[in-house]
Amino acid sequence: MNFPFEPFRIKVVEPVKRTTREERDRLLREAGYNLFHVPAESVAIDLLTDSGTSAMSDSQWAGMMLGDESYAGSKNYHHFETVVRGLFGYRYVIPTHQGRAAEHVLFSTVLKPGMCVPNNIHFDTTRANVEHQEAEAKDLVIKEAYDPHCELPFKGNMDVARLEETIKRVGPSRIPFVMITITNNSAGGQPVSMANIRATRQVLNRYGIPLFFDACRFAENCFFIREREPGYADRPVRDVARELFRLGDGCLMSAKKDGLVNIGGFLALNDERWAQAVTDMLILVEGFPTYGGLAGRDLEAMARGLEEVLDEEYLR
Repeated sequence: MNFPFEPFRIKVVEPVKRTTREERDRLLREAGYNLFHVPAESVAIDLLTDSGTSAMSDSQWAGMMLGDESYAGSKNYHHFETVVRGLFGYRYVIPTHQGRAAEHVLFSTVLKPGMCVPNNIHFDTTRANVEHQEAEAKDLVIKEAYDPHCELPFKGNMDVARLEETIKRVGPSRIPFVMITITNNSAGGQPVSMANIRATRQVLNRYGIPLFFDACRFAENCFFIREREPGYADRPVRDVARELFRLGDGCLMSAKKDGLVNIGGFLALNDERWAQAVTDMLILVEGFPTYGGLAGRDLEAMARGLEEVLDEEYLR
């Protein structure tokens, strides 16, 4: 396969410690074969996660020097809010220190025991936050997602027929919202098509159920739509993203992926009543609504990262 060269310069290099096979054997034994217990400085090639591990750009580092650490109303929050509203289109923007915090403040506010949250596939922390509220996390991805030998352009798609069957069986009143994870992380990062999202939206409209996105890899998903879905070949990825998010009622995001930062996340939504209730919870567990557990410099880095991740050369 041929790929273009990486369109950036490396300005900072961090040395990596080399270990011998004997040292690695000892480290694994001492950690009880649990890689979470191996000191990071002894790991040469780290495949544990992509969360928060990206290098930040020169613009992001420069932005961190402009951090406004005022407790309330930081200028970095207002920049961040403007970027999120402009890209995702939702009215209320609530910063959190990372994605699982966004899940927690939403689910602990909205979910009640016995409710059900359908998703194409829940990410592990998403499932845990749903089940912590004694609700059911229902995976409804298409069956082809479980076949590693099957090649499809959009293996992350929601099984729309099973979704409607689930709504009828469970009852719309027990489903406060439906989620779609883009890209479908627990299905190997497989993308979801615009047509599938639109079909999901049409089903939910019939039952009055909101649609939320887990947007951790939204830019990658929109790039796949542009590359693989008929009718999008000439569309800028930013425009694809705006069309996609107009089909939803809100999103939550770990910006440690497509926000290109080492820490940060947010919840964005249109429902004023939910936004107020979530903000009240946020104050208890994360911080004031204009910083949400983050420093002003982190908000600035996140705002700039959300813009940079849509760069066409980077995505290619």
